[in-house]
Amino acid sequence: MSDDSRRLKPVDVVVVGGGWAGSIMAKEMTEAGRTVVMLERGPDRSTAGEGAYPASIDELEGNFRYKLFQDLSKNTVTIRNNASQTALPYRRMAAFLPGEGVGGAGLHWSGVHFRMPPDDLRLRSRVIEKYGAKFIPEGMNLQDYGVTYEELEPFFDKAEKVFGTSGEAYKVNGQVVGQGNVFAPSRSDHFPLPPLKDVYTAHLFRKAAEEVGFHPYSLPAANASQQYTNPYGVQMGPCNFCGYCSGYACYMYSKASPNVNILPVLRRHPLFELRANCHVLRVERDSTGTRATGVTYTDADGKVVTQPAEMVILTAFQFHNVRLMLLSGIGKPYDPVRNEGVVGRNFVYQNVTTSVVWLDPKVETNQYIGAGGGGVAFDDFNSENFDHGPLGFVGGSPVWVNQAGVKAIAAAHSGGPPGTPRWGSAWKAGMIDTYRHSLRIDAHGANMAYRDVYLDLDPTWKDAYGQPLLRMTFDWKDNDIRMNRYVVDKIGNVAKAMGARNVHLTRREFGKPFDTRQYQTTHLGGGAVMGTDPQTSALNRYMQSWDVHNVFVIGANAFPQGTGYNPTGMVAALAYWAAHHIRTTYLAHPGPLAG
Repeated sequence: MSDDSRRLKPVDVVVVGGGWAGSIMAKEMTEAGRTVVMLERGPDRSTAGEGAYPASIDELEGNFRYKLFQDLSKNTVTIRNNASQTALPYRRMAAFLPGEGVGGAGLHWSGVHFRMPPDDLRLRSRVIEKYGAKFIPEGMNLQDYGVTYEELEPFFDKAEKVFGTSGEAYKVNGQVVGQGNVFAPSRSDHFPLPPLKDVYTAHLFRKAAEEVGFHPYSLPAANASQQYTNPYGVQMGPCNFCGYCSGYACYMYSKASPNVNILPVLRRHPLFELRANCHVLRVERDSTGTRATGVTYTDADGKVVTQPAEMVILTAFQFHNVRLMLLSGIGKPYDPVRNEGVVGRNFVYQNVTTSVVWLDPKVETNQYIGAGGGGVAFDDFNSENFDHGPLGFVGGSPVWVNQAGVKAIAAAHSGGPPGTPRWGSAWKAGMIDTYRHSLRIDAHGANMAYRDVYLDLDPTWKDAYGQPLLRMTFDWKDNDIRMNRYVVDKIGNVAKAMGARNVHLTRREFGKPFDTRQYQTTHLGGGAVMGTDPQTSALNRYMQSWDVHNVFVIGANAFPQGTGYNPTGMVAALAYWAAHHIRTTYLAHPGPLAG
């Protein structure tokens, strides 16, 4: 330890990261009577501050200057498409937008709040049962989560009640109760709030999807459709469809966030302490390497600090969790040549393309209104809801209209139909036509895991603290391109039923590599996955490190492969699942959790 470093008084639990997972775990551990320190490398944030009206609804600041997002000048990732290339730093927000500051991505997310489909949780087993092991392409690292929907269901339910999620169930306790998603598994209870109202484009999409034989339903949204008080006693106001969700703190207190739904209670707890502007450098371990002793971080003044703790819980964004494990020597780094090791293995992105439909000029689509989680979807081609046998690919995609509110600068950037000039009167006419009379339809598909798609530490580039950057080796594979093209073709049928006068279907193209210059999604996953085999997973089914039993890692890093759904609902359920087993078993008998 250097002369300017200091060692603090031990605490029971250190939580690294102040987003959804960190707030849930901190709340659960304080309820269990443990002292908790939460370390967040970004600034302290609150809805009262970041969401103060009218300053908060600044599109330039929110969506173009990225006020609530990661400072890439201090820390970023390097990216390459394959191992023969030299990775370069991701210096400008584009393809994905990780958050920073208290609340993390949970402060600026949209609010779409799904449960993981049962088949996705045991995808390898399900594919083999239906199509045989040879159906899995060579090089695809497909595996099960090691936990079932039935085991997670109470924790999905708990998360929805904490979030104040709006939606409509199809089945509750095995009985059909509503017009929700017919492909969704049975629930133990209704959503805490009814679904959001359909905006006009969602209404048109719902009607057209039904006409062509699909099964539309209201997206489950963590945007409150009514006034709500959650189990922690915090209040939410009803969504007013202002459209300032993704990239913003909700000034209506309608969008669920750690800052609205958990932290107001947690901050007042005597066993909890939040330290912002603290960048964790590594998890410290004892001489055996099998037990964590705390973490070392740099504080707001640049001083190096060691915080001893009995338990360390990593709850940062997906790739930050993976990087901290690599920097700390927790788990064997993945070697793609030998297909051995676990940390960095099974990195996945999400396979999203957006198609545009232009309607009759008499139809005003009112794109300026919207809610981040609101909309209408159908799942006919998601997960294992359809026959993949003759199609030759694994995975699927929901299709939806998720109109979140198109603001002025974004409208100008969108331009007109393909072929519209980039400037002049024709550009203006095309832009106005698109804004007033079009809608966007997303294919929000899964991305499978592959042997040669992975994360590791970059041998060249370092961050502002002198540590290696995380290196991302990623590209699209034929399986995922075929899946996307198949599903996007179904959008054409819906557009025809809507009376479209022009349709631009956006499909993945064979041979076209992953391009970091265009936004796609911030739904990254894998890299430190959960499972039942320590040879292929970094974490056991309780999110506990196989190698260092008092380290738990909560986040989308645990997903063994991609899913068609947004990850937040699954991350929250896994946090409550892990916390339950820590509280009921681990705290009384610290050690590896089995069974």
